Amino acid sequence: MLAKEAEFVAIDFESTGSVPGYEVQPWQIGLVFITGGAVVSDCRFTSLLHVGDRPFNPYAPGRHASLRDELAQAPRLTDLWQTLRNWLVGRPLVAHNTSTERKLLGEAFPLHSPGPWIDTLDLARAAYPQLASHALEDLVGRLGLMTRVAAICPNLGPHDALYDAVACGVLLEHVLSLPTWCTASVDDLVSCKPNRRSAEYGDDR
Repeated sequence: MLAKEAEFVAIDFESTGSVPGYEVQPWQIGLVFITGGAVVSDCRFTSLLHVGDRPFNPYAPGRHASLRDELAQAPRLTDLWQTLRNWLVGRPLVAHNTSTERKLLGEAFPLHSPGPWIDTLDLARAAYPQLASHALEDLVGRLGLMTRVAAICPNLGPHDALYDAVACGVLLEHVLSLPTWCTASVDDLVSCKPNRRSAEYGDDR
């Protein structure tokens, strides 16, 4: 099937980051629907996720420090399955560096296997190998996508899960508009695996 004719869901988690003695936990989820090669601006979902009094990695991005009371009262990721299943089951999932999203979903819902997965980090590296950074925020700025993302989720910014899910979806939208990608199939996107630099270079999110 042509990717432009398929339905996708872009997903992003914000997490606590790695802290010795604690598992990495998600504290926010964002989802947006993509069809016909375009993000559907009014078809999206976001929620804070329960985090107790555990510490966060001091370098974990996002506004979690101001939300600790709300996070303590928020639902756990597993509590949201009845809602999330309508998003996650039966269609390809899109994320920027899929490893985090795949890991957190797999830990929360081990009896399910969402996917296949499309990695916009891989797509961006394949489409724009000359760029110095393929971080999502840098790509949105470099490729002139910021206005489109801001129009869909005004008053939000990078490292908000909904903003990043939308940014990921808009990046896919952009790639599918390129002449060399407009006839790509879903399988082409899933199998796109350019040479990847180590995450230590800091361009993987």
